[in-house]
Amino acid sequence: MASDQLKVLDVLDKAKTQLYHFTAVVIAGMGFFTDSYDLFSISLVTKLLGRIYYHVEGSSKPGSLPPNVAAAVNGVAFCGTLTGQLFFGWLGDKLGRKRVYGITLMLMVFCSIGSGLSFGSTPNSVMATLCFFRFWLGFGIGGDYPLSATIMAEYANKKTRGAFIAAVFAMQGFGILCGGAVAIVVSSIFQALFPARAYSEDPTGSTVPQADCVWRIILMFGAVPAAMTYYWRMKMPETPRYTALVAKNQQKAREDMSKVLKIDIESGKEAVVKEEVKVVEKRNSFGLFSSEFLSRHGLHLLGTTTTWFLLDIAYYSQNLFQKDIFSAVGWIPKPKTMSALEELYKIARAQTLIALCGTVPGYWATVLLIDYIGRFSIQIIGFFFMSVFMFALAIPYHHWTEKSNHIGFVVMYALTFFFANFGPNSTTFIVPAEIFPARLRSTCHGISAAAGKAGAIVGSFGFLYASQNQDQSKADPGYPAGIGMRNSLLVLAVVNVVGFFFTFLVPESKGKSLEEISREDEGDDQEQSNRNVVETA
Repeated sequence: MASDQLKVLDVLDKAKTQLYHFTAVVIAGMGFFTDSYDLFSISLVTKLLGRIYYHVEGSSKPGSLPPNVAAAVNGVAFCGTLTGQLFFGWLGDKLGRKRVYGITLMLMVFCSIGSGLSFGSTPNSVMATLCFFRFWLGFGIGGDYPLSATIMAEYANKKTRGAFIAAVFAMQGFGILCGGAVAIVVSSIFQALFPARAYSEDPTGSTVPQADCVWRIILMFGAVPAAMTYYWRMKMPETPRYTALVAKNQQKAREDMSKVLKIDIESGKEAVVKEEVKVVEKRNSFGLFSSEFLSRHGLHLLGTTTTWFLLDIAYYSQNLFQKDIFSAVGWIPKPKTMSALEELYKIARAQTLIALCGTVPGYWATVLLIDYIGRFSIQIIGFFFMSVFMFALAIPYHHWTEKSNHIGFVVMYALTFFFANFGPNSTTFIVPAEIFPARLRSTCHGISAAAGKAGAIVGSFGFLYASQNQDQSKADPGYPAGIGMRNSLLVLAVVNVVGFFFTFLVPESKGKSLEEISREDEGDDQEQSNRNVVETA
């Protein structure tokens, strides 16, 4: 570390891994556990909502959400998340990471409960209430992205920083897994208590009145992990980097570090440290919209936003609508051959199996390897193999729809999730928390994450329509003919290829301090040149 960099941050970079690091992973990670549970649980219950509220008497098919309602229910949380990422990202740099950290959890708790309590006199009023609460639920979830990533990055040492940030994000996998498990348990209990025949045998009786409680219980359960974590979030101190570099209180930074990391930090050079703070401030006083930021980090921000945007188009299309893909290849029986709760059970079972076999292992492979092979390599590998497996699914798609090949389809589909998570889904979250200056770190992470959610919106809304059968008579009720599942998978494969090339705009941050990566320990070009001359002499 350069002699003019804050010594307190040097100590932080070289500190041994402590119990507090693991505690921080759990506290921040439970937020992401809740995030993924809330975002993906809605995809489990949309079929059930259609059967309950949009049943058409005499129809040969079970009720389904109209296109505009389905798009709103699936996408409104993403709109809230995008807004929350921008707002809380900016607020985290203005007021501090800790000060706004608890607000996001409280929003998630109240809005999860509100989602389950959505009442109304008509189906559309129930859906409108549900969408209202899911927007604000997404708003709280959005704040968790920049704040959790930044807090973990600013507390970790440089040797294991990637693994700790990845571990926070990896809790998403357990959230998806938990969502499927809760849906399986709740639907199994209600099936046992209130048995029903298949839709083809009894269209009205196939959806028992008690099914209305099932989706509410599943959505409200998301409040439990968020509420359990609130107290510990409020006990976390502000990060030393924010306190020293942004709040300009290096004494407080030392005290907080000594308290949580159980290390003694030399305090006898107060004047020297203050002078170092002034040097850092002088060299890094440029703003987000300045030419200096553009020259230093413009391409980096372009890289983090575009790769996250492209990744989420593919990732959320797959995740939110995998139930439709499984139905298309026959892995889930036709809806009319099942009761409402049986359909929910089989959708949840399929999603849980994919999470268990592909999603969760991919996350933790990143945790184990990221500080060895680097962020850039993992992202390149991920985009490459996502493209390969998408093309392998799409080009011979009709081959996979044959009953004898369904298992092969599911295995390859799971592998696309593995390489999404052992790849760009993890690294796009990690890198923006490392490569930008401290006073802009949360803001830039929020911008990058918001670009990702814009991709999720494109993916969820676009794929909903695009994946419809090219034959209008075979499309879902109310939907126009689409380009079909095969062509949709081809489009997603091309999106992954584009993401592969945009990855080259993102720098490698493995093994470097945050100040070195963001160039906060550098002066202007002339000053750096003068220093090099002196050192050479």
